[in-house]
Amino acid sequence: MNIGEILKNLWNDSGYNLFGVGDGWKSLLMIIIALFFLYLGIKKKFEPLLLVGIAFGMLLTNLPGGEMYHPDMWTGADAVAGGVNYLDVLQHGGLLDILYIGVKTGVYPCLIFMGVGAMTDFGPMLSRPSSLILGAAAQGGIYLVFILAAATGAFTGGEAASISIIAGADGPTAIFLTKTLAPQLLAPIAVAAYSYMALIPLLQPPFMKMLTTKKERMTVMTATRKVSKKEKIIFPILVTIVVSLLLPSVAPLLGCLMFGNLLKECGVTERLSDTAQNALMNIVTLFLGISVGATAVGATFLTTKTLLIIVLGLAGFVLATICGLLIGKLLYVISKGKINPLIGSAGVSAVPMAARVSNTVGLQYNKGNYLLMHAMGPNVAGVIGSAVAAGFLLAVFGA
Repeated sequence: MNIGEILKNLWNDSGYNLFGVGDGWKSLLMIIIALFFLYLGIKKKFEPLLLVGIAFGMLLTNLPGGEMYHPDMWTGADAVAGGVNYLDVLQHGGLLDILYIGVKTGVYPCLIFMGVGAMTDFGPMLSRPSSLILGAAAQGGIYLVFILAAATGAFTGGEAASISIIAGADGPTAIFLTKTLAPQLLAPIAVAAYSYMALIPLLQPPFMKMLTTKKERMTVMTATRKVSKKEKIIFPILVTIVVSLLLPSVAPLLGCLMFGNLLKECGVTERLSDTAQNALMNIVTLFLGISVGATAVGATFLTTKTLLIIVLGLAGFVLATICGLLIGKLLYVISKGKINPLIGSAGVSAVPMAARVSNTVGLQYNKGNYLLMHAMGPNVAGVIGSAVAAGFLLAVFGA
């Protein structure tokens, strides 16, 4: 037995050695980025429930020799031309390949939406129909950033559509759209979407103060009518029927959102509602985060396209906030000062973080101005709005 030869073979086969081969340096850099994201998630508490999982998935997929994720199975020439061979994935794929099936098939985002629906109260939106206008207005950022992305010439129509959905501040919807239209861009788009969602308390207030007057920010909104139980039960059923008939491509996503909400509101499925909100949501979040992070392979993640996606995502998020605020100012004028335009910024679909930011800024100028429940209307309307926007983009570019 030649001990020297054995040690040499162990070194040649080790991950340490592979860092210096080909794009190995990119894997090393991605590991450093993953550690930074873990710091943001754990220490700074930036969207930790997903960012910690995404960061750890990035760490695992960039450790050489682990063979846990194989990009060619999902975005290689054969997968693009003939579709993903799921039998091959199950037989020869690694752990993260198998978990990624839930992302590629759209199962994880839909189950996340079921949990979101079970936690959502559409009452504030139903009691003030103008909330729908604000929720729709904020989606203007999606269409504006789509134009910007297409104008760069660096992206196809499907890629530009996937990038644009970052503006909706809705991670599951971004994943649902991107896994079909631009799976090769899933990692940077998902990371950008969840990063900007986590940064809402920092990104939105400057624009809220810039685009509104002190008088507008001090506006106290009065309580609206109480929504009946019957309305809350009929609403998810009606929305599912109408939207699914208009945009069948988004039926799985929106249908799960409304099903979860129906479980909450119908009053006879408390156990199922509790499971959707807690156990199921937690399990799917684990799988979703780590499998999305797995797509951030150094060789494909560290490109000029990734940097451009991050810049366009930020632009889209800012534009969505501005659109919501401007329509909020319009409603302030139309209502003769009864609607505080700050709630327009909550039209992005980061529930309930965006609504909390509206409430926080309002309290800074009027200690008795509690906008949370009023802002929840545009906030939950934004969830529906971003899903509808995704359905429209899928209908146009998914054929």
